[in-house]
Amino acid sequence: MRSYIFWTHERGSLHYDVMVTLILAFIFLTPLWVNFKDKPVAAPEHQSGVVVVPDGKGGFIYQIEAADVEAADEASLREQLLRIVEPIAGEVEIDRYELVRDARNNPLLYRVWVRRY
Repeated sequence: MRSYIFWTHERGSLHYDVMVTLILAFIFLTPLWVNFKDKPVAAPEHQSGVVVVPDGKGGFIYQIEAADVEAADEASLREQLLRIVEPIAGEVEIDRYELVRDARNNPLLYRVWVRRY
């Protein structure tokens, strides 16, 4: 047992091959029984076109298409904007937002400034 712990066997010997086989079995078989919780994040149910632009002060502005947001009041609008931004930015809080309109005064996009907790 001591020779296995201190790895004193020569390369190509039976004992060396047993140790390498055990190590490889551990590496490849352990994830089948142990949950390391390293699965990729599930994609949000609604993919939206979000553009991230630096704000010049070390932060970012998230531009969200107005068609992706359907809100009746300000609380639900903030909630929907946060739901769209959080998968990209992580846990953040909305500082402010503004609605950008086109030449015909139709809603075009929302600019959202956020800060981390």
